[in-house]
Amino acid sequence: MQFCTNRPLVAVAVLCAALAAPVRVAAEDILVFAAASLKTALDQVAPEFEDVTGFQVIVSYAASSVLARQIHLGAPADLYISANAAWMDYLEETGSIDPASRVDLFGNKLVLVGNAQTAAEQAITPDFNLSDRLQGGYLAMALIGAVPAGLYGKAALESLGLWESVQDRVAQADNVRAALALVATGAAPLGVVYRTDARADPRVGIVGVFPSTSHPPIVYPAALTVAARPAAEQFLAYLQDDAVVEIFLEQGFTLPGG
Repeated sequence: MQFCTNRPLVAVAVLCAALAAPVRVAAEDILVFAAASLKTALDQVAPEFEDVTGFQVIVSYAASSVLARQIHLGAPADLYISANAAWMDYLEETGSIDPASRVDLFGNKLVLVGNAQTAAEQAITPDFNLSDRLQGGYLAMALIGAVPAGLYGKAALESLGLWESVQDRVAQADNVRAALALVATGAAPLGVVYRTDARADPRVGIVGVFPSTSHPPIVYPAALTVAARPAAEQFLAYLQDDAVVEIFLEQGFTLPGG
C-alpha cells in the first residue's frame, strides 16, 4: 500500500505492500480485474459460478485507476469492473474494452467510518465538525486524485464545505480497502469509504452518511476487454442474474442510480 500524507504516520508502515505479482492464467480461466470495494461480494459469488460452470475465476483487486492502466498496457484481463465511469470511459476511448458489452452493475453509498465501539450513525451536513472529531488524527481516504472512492470523498467534503478544514490531515491509501484498514487497525480515527466496505470489517462502524447529492453518482460499470475469452461473457451475464444481484444488495450495494 502506498501511503501519502503531509506528515509522517509511522503506525501505518506495516500496512505498506507492493503490487501482487502477475498471476498465471490457464486457457479455461477467467481473469477479472475488479475494484477493491468489490472483494467481499465477488469472493462469495465467484466460487458459486465455478461450481456451476467448471471455469476458474481469478480476481485481481486494486484501485480502479491502477487496473485500468494495467489493462491499457496489455494486462491479460478478460473482464474489468470499475468503481466509477471515468476509468471505464478511459479504456473505451483507448480501444481496450468491447463497448457493446459495457453495463452498469451496481451503485453504492459513501460513508464516514470510525471505531465500531464508538460509532453512532448520523447524516453528514455542513455543520458536521469533522476536524474536531479527528482529535488530532488523520482522515483515511483512497487517493483523492485517481481512485474513485477518493474522488467521490473529496467531492463530497468540498460540497459540504468540510474539505478545507481537514485537507492537511488526510492520509491517502492506494485503494478504499487500504483506507478502511487504517481505521480498522486504529492508525486513523476516521475514514471515508463505501457503505459496503464498512460492513466488511466488524472493527469499524458508520459514523455518518454523505448525502448522495454531495458527490457524483457512484456506479460500477463492467465490460469485457477486447481480448476476453468466451467464458468471461458467461461470468458477466452471471453477475446480472437476479439471485447474484440479491447477494450484492444484501452486502450494501444498490442498483444503478439507487
